[in-house]
Amino acid sequence: MNLKEKIRTVPDWPVKGVMFRDITTLLQDPAAFRAACDAFYNRYKEMNINKIVGIDARGFLFGAVLAYKLNVGFVPVRKKGKLPARTISKSYSLEYGRDTLEMHADAIAKGERVLIVDDLIATGGTVSAAIKLVEELGGEVAECAFLVELPDLNGRRQIKGYKIFTLTEFEGE
Repeated sequence: MNLKEKIRTVPDWPVKGVMFRDITTLLQDPAAFRAACDAFYNRYKEMNINKIVGIDARGFLFGAVLAYKLNVGFVPVRKKGKLPARTISKSYSLEYGRDTLEMHADAIAKGERVLIVDDLIATGGTVSAAIKLVEELGGEVAECAFLVELPDLNGRRQIKGYKIFTLTEFEGE
């Protein structure tokens, strides 16, 4: 199945000049959603992952399914102020602003192999902040997984040295 065909592009959202890759159309198609989740599962089923970190909010969708299928824990990384217990935080830049991510301070044990999951890698700022949170707690980032990559925005450069896996890309479009 061509997953890229299931992703809608919305021009000039959230700001003029941005081509927003809307995955809700993929999520609404049960066969496409299953194909994406199965592709992630098949990639990671033999990699001895201990925890899945899902980035707020669309990373939760794929990350939680993958954690369930791999029988490992799921750790939500949230926007600032959304987690109820003691947290650690990292601020980062994104395509059109700045933000802060938080993770519970007890979410990852030292030495755990962690897979970070999000829907999209663009400039790499969000996933870079998530990597720093995982490593601050002593986790080892096994890989970072994304449904979509926007290679023109050079996100790989931001997280150089880390393994990256993507299911689709939109280059120069």
